[in-house]
Amino acid sequence: MRKRFFAPLCLALGLPLLVHAEADAPAPSIPEPTAFVSEHRGTFNGKAVSYEARAGETYLRDADGEPTASIFSFAYLAKDGGEDRPVTFVWNGGPGSASLWLHMGTFGPKRVVVPSDASHPGVPPYPIVDATETILDVTDLVFVDPVGTGYSRALGEHESTEFWGLTEDAASMAEFIKRWLSANGRWNSPKFLLGESFGTTRAALVAKLLEDEYRVALNGLVMISQALDYAGSSPYVRDNLISYVTYVPTMAATAWHHGKVDRDGKDLETFLQEARDFAIDELLPALFRGNALDAATRARVRDGLVRFTGLSPTYVERADLRINGFRFAGELLRDEGLTVGLNDARYTADPVDNLAARPENDAAGDAFSAAFTGSLLSYLHGDLGVDWDRTYLSPADPELSEHWNWSRKAPGDTWEPAWVNTAHDLARALEANPALRVFVAGGYHDLVTPFFDAEFTLRRHGIGADRVDFHFYHGGHMMYVHEPSRQALLKDVRAFMNGALRR
Repeated sequence: MRKRFFAPLCLALGLPLLVHAEADAPAPSIPEPTAFVSEHRGTFNGKAVSYEARAGETYLRDADGEPTASIFSFAYLAKDGGEDRPVTFVWNGGPGSASLWLHMGTFGPKRVVVPSDASHPGVPPYPIVDATETILDVTDLVFVDPVGTGYSRALGEHESTEFWGLTEDAASMAEFIKRWLSANGRWNSPKFLLGESFGTTRAALVAKLLEDEYRVALNGLVMISQALDYAGSSPYVRDNLISYVTYVPTMAATAWHHGKVDRDGKDLETFLQEARDFAIDELLPALFRGNALDAATRARVRDGLVRFTGLSPTYVERADLRINGFRFAGELLRDEGLTVGLNDARYTADPVDNLAARPENDAAGDAFSAAFTGSLLSYLHGDLGVDWDRTYLSPADPELSEHWNWSRKAPGDTWEPAWVNTAHDLARALEANPALRVFVAGGYHDLVTPFFDAEFTLRRHGIGADRVDFHFYHGGHMMYVHEPSRQALLKDVRAFMNGALRR
């Protein structure tokens, strides 16, 4: 059941009388923010919830109060919630990804159904169903699209590049949260951030900004497929020894799934723990020794890599014990003429180039991207009544990637090249707020942000072991496309949030 309202753009239209006057005309005025508001009812975790859906713009403003950017969000707010009801700000990653993946994959009130077994979902129409397991019984949800994604844009004389960067992006998201809290009277609500992939990179920075600059205390952070310290998820850098270690358990899970390793009566979790131990205790010291490694130890480590990756001894030797995670995706099933997915290595594809060192395309993304995009746009037009002539950018603005600024230094400052690493920012947020805890979710088959890297990252940088809860699931980067994992993830996040609210 829903009622729909539309707050229109206030546009002033006019035509110049003289051609030469066009150059002297003032810049067009910026209209009032657009909003599409509708009312709904649903049952989530067995609890009936009447809620309002607000799909609309929040303007960021400069020191003079002039709009600089429009941030579009999708807010689902319980009708009887009040200021004490928790609110969770949700975003995806990229950089340059709109929030459609978490929105339509698991946390929104509706979701698209794709096959759980990593088979291709086929062609439209894709099933869009009630997401009855989602967490709207516990918290309001605000799905946020950064500038250059979704409907979010720079405004007036401001350029999108002002918001395209590691620190620039985080600053805009922190300001959005501040303005949204003020506009909705929610400053005293319990607050959570929930991000995926680069969205976790962002979440750590935003958490620090909120704590240090805006004095906003968070109740919890939910990080899905974390990417804080990029050393552990950059296998394409030849001399990056860390990635050769952090990828081993994910390669083991992938080889196990595709029947390329001897399971020897073990369960998967036992096998993966053995892979962790091998990576830390044997592979890492061997790689550190380099060409000083003795022959007997080298042979033992080679055989260990064969055991856990399913690759041939010859390949492991030629790789010099350094198995590139992306090349692994091209090599594991090469004898079958297939590659495995990067975002989810359960997926396979028959590549055009069977000799390429690594997949040129991602089998997982190719499989489900159209289903997510088509279902979101259908849902916006139908259920949410979003009838707008602005293009929903997914993928992002095509110039975003080229112009993204990864540096944290001001222009002109000297600096030594370094990995992107926002784990230090998370550590500062945890220092400022002793009650803050972190929930980390990872997929066993994720070759983009390997789950073992989450453990490696969050167990360093001065972060206490008692501050982080780890949960790992079958599936990949978007483990929620695997139905049992989706349900387990939501159950675990709900329990984490309820625990945070009781502290």
